[in-house]
Amino acid sequence: MTRSRRSTVPAGAISAIDPDSLAAEAGLQPGDRVLAVNGQSIRDPVDYRFQTTDEIVELEVVHDGELGVVEFEKPIDEPLGIEFDDDAFDGTRICNNKCFFCFLKGLPKGLRRPLYIKDDDYRLSFLHGNFVTLTNLSDDDWLRLEEQRLSPLHVSVHATNLALRRHLLGNRNAPDILEQLRRLADMRIEAHTQVVLCPGVNDGDALDQTVSDLLRQKNVTSIGVVPVGSSLEGEERINDSGMRTHSPSEARRVVRQLRRWQRKARAERGSSVVFPSDEFYLTANAQIPSTQRYDGFPQWENGIGMTRTLVDDWRKTRRKIREGRLHIPPASVLIACGTLIAPTLRGLCDEATDFTGIDFTVVPVGNTLFGERVNVSGLIPGSDFATALSGYELSEHIFLPRASLDYFGAKFLDDVTPSELQSQLNRPVSFVYTLSELLESMADNDVDIVSAGGRQPGPNERSNGRSWTSPVAG
Repeated sequence: MTRSRRSTVPAGAISAIDPDSLAAEAGLQPGDRVLAVNGQSIRDPVDYRFQTTDEIVELEVVHDGELGVVEFEKPIDEPLGIEFDDDAFDGTRICNNKCFFCFLKGLPKGLRRPLYIKDDDYRLSFLHGNFVTLTNLSDDDWLRLEEQRLSPLHVSVHATNLALRRHLLGNRNAPDILEQLRRLADMRIEAHTQVVLCPGVNDGDALDQTVSDLLRQKNVTSIGVVPVGSSLEGEERINDSGMRTHSPSEARRVVRQLRRWQRKARAERGSSVVFPSDEFYLTANAQIPSTQRYDGFPQWENGIGMTRTLVDDWRKTRRKIREGRLHIPPASVLIACGTLIAPTLRGLCDEATDFTGIDFTVVPVGNTLFGERVNVSGLIPGSDFATALSGYELSEHIFLPRASLDYFGAKFLDDVTPSELQSQLNRPVSFVYTLSELLESMADNDVDIVSAGGRQPGPNERSNGRSWTSPVAG
């Protein structure tokens, strides 16, 4: 039996309408409900997408409390402009595994409720890039995958050796992942795969076997290798030897090991395919690969290639400044970030100072919510930013990483809002991804806007985290 988490949102409820869309022309509004497409009921937005690609589309809708049918005539594949509140009308599929390294086991109490949901839903994998294990698929699910060809999927593999994978997943009935990937290949479904690397468990020879096996699967288009997410509370609670951070020497071994596989993949496939996460490179103090080595950044959201895009972004911005296409007045700027990226960011800011005259202060922020071993910017709570910055003479411009907020830009992990943080600091706070966003917001024509209220975040178009948050701001 497959478990799911029921949503309190009515099935098929429309959350937004594109103002320039066919749906807007037809008078549909947020709050209306879509019940069926071309006479067939829809289970979720995947069904909706699959059914609305034709030239003639009929929607059975509840509009202003009344049932009716709206007909559209359009080019094939043109979207109607409808977004839904819920990505799974019949409930989010819940994970049936008991991974000892599951990051949710180490979450402190009191965070946003969606963060505690162990989703393992292939529909969210297709829609948003969530990683799934494929251990809870029914025969009907496989039929649907074949019928609708939901590609690509994002698959957590961890190990291809069946006994080891079952140990990692805490699931003695987990199916053979290689057989499942071959079955997906027969359906012409591609897979982006992930290995969460636990020291002493699935690294070394086991990692070699996993990468070798996955490279033989032609539908596997990328293999991301990321370190186990090790919070201090999680380690104490789980008490497993694999639940610890990689040392710099271990990180260097992983980088060297995977470089060999990258060379082999480029020789045989013409692309790298295999990608260590940025955390391995930064922990090892190793050179970040060039943009060409990332094959278009297929696992950027998995923390693979973010550092390279940050560096490349500054180089492009530096060229604009050098050519006189971007003018920034003198100012003092404070940037707060995770401790892992701080040295790299400080180096870029030192160079930016030489080109702009801006006085940069980079503040590495330790993580008290998860412990200092969780050192990435995206997992810093608002209270830690407030505490860290309270010890500094605040600059006229304060910038924080956009990744530390939820999808809608409404809250940090601890439910602190941007406006609450601004009130505590008594300074405008802006949220950005890159130095180009920071510097362009400070250009001559935007200084007053930033000084008045900061650069406020909207929905996070770079993130797949929409399914882990709530649209309610506050």
